[in-house]
Amino acid sequence: MTQPDESPDLELVTAALRADSADAAVYARVLTESLGESLPSGCVTIERDRSMSDRMHGRPGTVSKITVRLGERVMSLAVRAGQPSAEICREVRGVVLSRQPVAVHEWAAELARALVGYAEQNARTAEALRKLVTGG
Repeated sequence: MTQPDESPDLELVTAALRADSADAAVYARVLTESLGESLPSGCVTIERDRSMSDRMHGRPGTVSKITVRLGERVMSLAVRAGQPSAEICREVRGVVLSRQPVAVHEWAAELARALVGYAEQNARTAEALRKLVTGG
């Protein structure tokens, strides 16, 4: 990734996605901030748990689930009681054709493949992936 117009490298994107996966809450927050704000509307859905204190103080709450939709692939990462649970689905016209629970590292690898494929067709996503990989 030396040239700004090159496609993001799959291994670098996968490594960046795995970097914070040890702490599920941090991982969800990183994904929310890096992907949620960079991908087009409708690609990323974020669910949050808000305590009464969060509501009273106008805080958004903690991320409980992030879902990334890219084409027919729907990749979800949920955090319940600090434990991550990941799944990859194949969905066509709103109908889930397959649902597969996977380990977080497999989920990250599949997400990286989907993002790189999407970035090859979308310059804005490519720039977001470059920022994710470089930390900028």
